Amino acid sequence: MIKLRAIFEKKGRAKYISHLDLNRCMLRIFRRSGLPIWYTEGYNPHPYFSFALALSLGFESSCEVLDFNLNEDMPFDEVMNRLNAVMPEGMRILAVGEPRLKITEIAGAEYSVSLETENPEKLRTEMEKLLSGESILIEKKTKKGIKTVDLKPSVELLSMTVEESELRLILRLPAGTQTNFNPMLLIEALKNTSETPFEVCRIVRLGILCENNEIFS
Repeated sequence: MIKLRAIFEKKGRAKYISHLDLNRCMLRIFRRSGLPIWYTEGYNPHPYFSFALALSLGFESSCEVLDFNLNEDMPFDEVMNRLNAVMPEGMRILAVGEPRLKITEIAGAEYSVSLETENPEKLRTEMEKLLSGESILIEKKTKKGIKTVDLKPSVELLSMTVEESELRLILRLPAGTQTNFNPMLLIEALKNTSETPFEVCRIVRLGILCENNEIFS
């Protein structure tokens, strides 16, 4: 059994493929690719594959991680080409290699967030005020129900720029098996405090990171 890890992008129309549908989609992709995929054992054998970190519906990404196993050793380029030949619109394998890190080592993710508004400079000021406050209290769904948490210690703003009618943010947030914060939590907090109407026009996951901000691979 050969363990492999693929990095793929999910953009354009593909952002509307839910995580559940993505599993079904990947099952068809593996079958159509003709790769010697390793099947699980037991009463209901099926191709083994897993995603490192679920992506929210409507988000785009250039760094999704897919783990799978093959029964035969094959060149990485051949595996990538055979998968890309049957990928749906908006999805493309960017690289294939051996897994280097464990999924449990994922600690964060970077996002690009674009907010459309008629007054981006004022919205920028309101975002700066939100981030400079003592706390950013939000309600987050957990396995035990709704919980109020302070988002401020977990948000790292890497950049904030104004381009025409958009305010663009680059954020780093906790992600992984222990803590996982969606950038929409910060956007909702801004909506609750802002006097400036705005719409979210695009969110892209730029990177999945380890605790030392090393790119997960």
